[in-house]
Amino acid sequence: QVQLVESGGGLVQAGGSLRLSCAASGRTFSSYAVGWFRQAPGKEREFVAAITWSGGNIDYIDSVKGRFTISRDNAKSTVYLQMNSLKPEDTTVYYCAGSYSSRWYRRMSPNEYAYWGQGTQVTVSS
Repeated sequence: QVQLVESGGGLVQAGGSLRLSCAASGRTFSSYAVGWFRQAPGKEREFVAAITWSGGNIDYIDSVKGRFTISRDNAKSTVYLQMNSLKPEDTTVYYCAGSYSSRWYRRMSPNEYAYWGQGTQVTVSS
């Protein structure tokens, strides 16, 4: 079993930065890929970024490219999402998720991830 706990959300002004953390415990963290998703009320969960277990593959949704950076520290069993130049439209709940699947081509699908954190709220004021 895997447990994921997000932290680092909060309130920030437009143009500001936040760093989200996803701390994992349980099954070997370094064996799975991790994704970040976000979901606004009444909307589907949206892929934001993902990273493979080795960090060799990384991907982002177009709207955050150049602003967000995903990274991982397997020694600390933690994945980070550095968010810079935040915009009001980035406001929502962010979730991290873990996947043991090797199907990188399905990284954008929430269904590919078996383990989810509880979410952390990010609010960007204009």
